[in-house]
Amino acid sequence: MREWGPVIGRDGEIREVTETLLSTGASARTLLILGGPGTGKTALVEQARRAATEEGAHVLRLRCPDGASPPGAGALADGVHSVLAKFHDRRSPVRVGAVRRIRLQTTGQDGELALLSVLSEILTDAAAHIPFAVVVDDVEQMPQPTASALGLLLRVFRPAGVPMVLAGRPIPPGDDGASPLTAAADRLLELPPLRPSDIETLVVRRLGRPVEPALVTAVLRALGPLAGTPEAVLSVLDAMEEHGDFLELDGHICLTEPERALRFTDGMTDLSRFRRPGSPPYGVSLEATAAVARVVAHAEVRLDDLLRLKPGGPRRAGLVDRSLTPLVEDGILTVDGDGRMAFAVPALAAALRTLPTPFDVSSLHALITRSLTDRLGAETAGSCYPRLADHVTAAGAELDDALAVDVLLAAARADARSDWPRSVRAYASALRRLTPCDPRTPDVLRESAELSLRHADHAGALALGEPLLAHLAASPAEQDRGRPDFVAGVWALAALHEHWLPYTQIGDIRDRVGAVAQLAELACPFGLVPVPAGAGGGTHRPSTDGHRTGSGPLPSAPELRLLAAAAGSRADLSAALDTRPSGANGAPDLDGLRTAAVHADLAGALTAVLGDRCTGAGHSTAAWYHAMVRDYLEGDWDQALVSARRIEARSRTRGTTAGAAQPARALAAEILCVRGELGRAWAWLDLVPDTVPHPLVAWARLGLRYWSGQVEEAFEGALTDVGRAHGKGLYAGTEKVLLRYVSFALVADMPQAMPEALAELEALHEVVGSPTTHEAMLLGRGLVHGDADSALAALRSVRRRGDAYLGLLCCLALMEIGDESEQWLAEASRIAQLLGIGRATRHTLGHMTRRRTFGLPRTRPAKEEFGEEDVRLTTMVSDGATNRQIAARLAWSEKTVERRLTRLFQRTGCRSRVELAAAWLDGSLARRLLVPDGAPRTGGGPVPGRP
Repeated sequence: MREWGPVIGRDGEIREVTETLLSTGASARTLLILGGPGTGKTALVEQARRAATEEGAHVLRLRCPDGASPPGAGALADGVHSVLAKFHDRRSPVRVGAVRRIRLQTTGQDGELALLSVLSEILTDAAAHIPFAVVVDDVEQMPQPTASALGLLLRVFRPAGVPMVLAGRPIPPGDDGASPLTAAADRLLELPPLRPSDIETLVVRRLGRPVEPALVTAVLRALGPLAGTPEAVLSVLDAMEEHGDFLELDGHICLTEPERALRFTDGMTDLSRFRRPGSPPYGVSLEATAAVARVVAHAEVRLDDLLRLKPGGPRRAGLVDRSLTPLVEDGILTVDGDGRMAFAVPALAAALRTLPTPFDVSSLHALITRSLTDRLGAETAGSCYPRLADHVTAAGAELDDALAVDVLLAAARADARSDWPRSVRAYASALRRLTPCDPRTPDVLRESAELSLRHADHAGALALGEPLLAHLAASPAEQDRGRPDFVAGVWALAALHEHWLPYTQIGDIRDRVGAVAQLAELACPFGLVPVPAGAGGGTHRPSTDGHRTGSGPLPSAPELRLLAAAAGSRADLSAALDTRPSGANGAPDLDGLRTAAVHADLAGALTAVLGDRCTGAGHSTAAWYHAMVRDYLEGDWDQALVSARRIEARSRTRGTTAGAAQPARALAAEILCVRGELGRAWAWLDLVPDTVPHPLVAWARLGLRYWSGQVEEAFEGALTDVGRAHGKGLYAGTEKVLLRYVSFALVADMPQAMPEALAELEALHEVVGSPTTHEAMLLGRGLVHGDADSALAALRSVRRRGDAYLGLLCCLALMEIGDESEQWLAEASRIAQLLGIGRATRHTLGHMTRRRTFGLPRTRPAKEEFGEEDVRLTTMVSDGATNRQIAARLAWSEKTVERRLTRLFQRTGCRSRVELAAAWLDGSLARRLLVPDGAPRTGGGPVPGRP
């Protein structure tokens, strides 16, 4: 394994090896380190050797050269000779001469024993004059006679005072039932896999910057049982870097390659490193293994599939079949209880699939398919064996379209409930083979769209665009549009979920399919780049599809109007509500709808309108953005930034059709701006096109301009952006811009601008009348008129709705105008610490506290409950335990320990471990915090307890 600084995750093992190397004299012992390929044995021994050398030890390597002597005691004597040659005392020539003489005088078994006895005496004599330790690496490569001689030396003729550390792969037992080196060692040290937290540290060190958690998770999944092997992790990272699979966003490394495509470098495709210890050699070629990797990647392959091919099967099928047995025996290929085959390490399979192979894999898939269709018929085979669908797809042109379509459709319908992802793939494969004019095409489109909608598979629904357009182009204008209307609606809704609007395709069909036009109108209210003028407009005929009456998972026309009106005025919303059928099931959550519109949260808005009929957002961009908005409002801003980077990485991933969510970029810029990281904030906001009129973008732009020193431009641009949004019919969210305008005018000492902005806020509330405009108006009145009751009412409303940052602004306002300023200052400080607030809010807090002539608190409010875990953590810190030791004892990760300690410092006001330990030992923590009864007695101090 190559080295990247100190070995990660092996502190205990390094300590044990170092102690062994230092155990010269009477305490000398032998340690055997065992670990699979790439586990870091050599790096571990090297770091321990350096540590022992720094302690004054003399560590030498023993190598038994090939060819100088036959394997056995002679080869071992050559290795000892090379070790002794490194000594430079007066007895060195005597020792070297003694080895040479005994080599010449001894022959046969008795001679080998005499040689080992002399070697032991010579090593003992050398250790008595210059204490030293010996390291032997790669012992599994040592010939069996030499390993036996070394084992006999250590077990029978052990050199007194010479500690030895041996390292190698697990050694298969010999004829006597045990490895000679295993039997000779005082202690065996088996290297366990690295923990996921250690792997994350390794990845960060290798890449040189923070990484997204999803990248580490993908690497671990790609490695399977090798997930804790350092060399395997580094090989995957090297391959990703070589093929440009990394994307740096916001100072973090993100993954742009689909997880199943993560692979090893070419050097890791050597199958010998994956074989079980002691397994016999076999003749499976790399090309045959690559063919197997392609076969099992394209379709589910079972042993009985290949067994059916044996009688008279072609030679290529037999070759692949013959490759399976040794691969399974070595654990490279796994077979589950149902006979399904898969590679144990997905990254190895992905690497093998990139290698050339002479075997015709598509023909094999066709043979597997025909082995059943010839006996059962196409439809019966597809219904009884739905997994044939993937074989048909992989067979390609090897199967004619008529047979393939019959199998695919039967399999898709049989699999719709039990394995819907495979059913979606089968429908897609059938549509690629059906002609647009085929009478089955509309039904297949409809069935596939229903399946994708039911399971929130928006990627699968988007794939229907091409066959749908081809069918519409080939169909007569007077043909019934019921089924195409529904499919087009599902497709357009999926495009919105993925924050992607194919304007060209929308222009092709929006005038013919009303559902697409209605869904496209949601682009502007929910922060997507609006459909260009002239891309298709005018009056659209209502949909004739019976599934869009408000009873199915697809929004009806009245519900789409309600969604579009959510960002508009109260009158727009009322008019949209009036269009709902009188017998509509359930009332929409209007407050939730308008809050979602403020934050451009499409998934939240659909849930508010559809209720239980909403199938969910799946794993779409809208789903990630919905999670980002939730985390932002709850105050988990670090996780919100993770979602933003995930969304941006999805938008840039090769082979996908997703586009970036502009509101996600704006919200990420806002978080970083408030935290004072203006450079990173500008990097996000610069990605948002100027054509996006959503108020969320204007809000982020105002804050970033102001804190970047562009004060005049910030104020002027904010009013321009508000006017532009209102001109587009977007009112929801502009209250955030106007409220920020008021608060910045206060901080910038511009009292003349505050009443005008407040008047705009009050007028906006008259037009919109939503909870968010009401809160903004109340808080604005509190700031402008010094009305503490209004500000307090706003805070109560914000707490009920849930918005951590707006709650902070309310606390800041009450600090400025209220009577209990210290209480609000403590609350504001607590929220600011929760959000990780930076320079911007610190500046505001400082501005207000200077006016009130009291200092900023450094801690959270006193008298918080001091839990049992806090007591245990504090006790261990007082005992001098490191973070790693604490994590091991409490079964936490080291990151959790760091986070808990940071929180503990904030709550106690201590600035270091020493200060915390002192406060614990002298009992002063009992006076600061409520410590539970029964806490352990401190050293020399009182027993902390409740007062």
